[in-house]
Amino acid sequence: MLCIEREPLTDSDLAYIAFRLAFLETLERISLAEQMGLVGDGAYGFLSEVPYLRNVAPQVQLDALLECWQKIRSERAETATLVDESVVYAACECAGRIADGDTDFALRHLSTGPRHLSERLNGPLGDELRFLHLSLPNEGQFLLLSQFQDVDPDAGLKLKQTFGMSPAACESMFEILGRWHVSADFRQNGCGLLAEAEVAQAAQILGLNRTVSPW
Repeated sequence: MLCIEREPLTDSDLAYIAFRLAFLETLERISLAEQMGLVGDGAYGFLSEVPYLRNVAPQVQLDALLECWQKIRSERAETATLVDESVVYAACECAGRIADGDTDFALRHLSTGPRHLSERLNGPLGDELRFLHLSLPNEGQFLLLSQFQDVDPDAGLKLKQTFGMSPAACESMFEILGRWHVSADFRQNGCGLLAEAEVAQAAQILGLNRTVSPW
């Protein structure tokens, strides 16, 4: 389980829905960008919900989502990083938007996944998805970081201290901005969220089967 301020986020149906819809919509956007020759052009992907992370490479967004998903599925208590908190927030917001505005996409992808969810597809799903992250006791520090980007480093450090943000806690947010490639565990981390064929499709779209990455 993923622990945010000691509050566990477990492998629930809502967590599964949020992460699955956010992953598949971002993957679809990557595929469209590649077809139109727009790879690396502009900021998109579910993590765009977090201003500081909107320029994270889309394939790295997917990698971070699957890494966080496996922490949620873990039998051990896994302490959330600010990136994990960002992923949970962004996945819930992204999936909530899809559930409200693109029901065909939601129904299509939730009916083909590894989990049977027929009873979950009725009712105010968008609101439930948003409440999932709102019910967690995080302080939303990952949403504040963008405010410090244009501030003098010394002044920014003082502001972070005022909000209780330690440099060590922010390190994962800085690190993900510089990542470009997905981890070796990408396929394995899709277990429980994606069907085997979907993992293979994602690997093909991201060029993971090629010796030279297009990213």
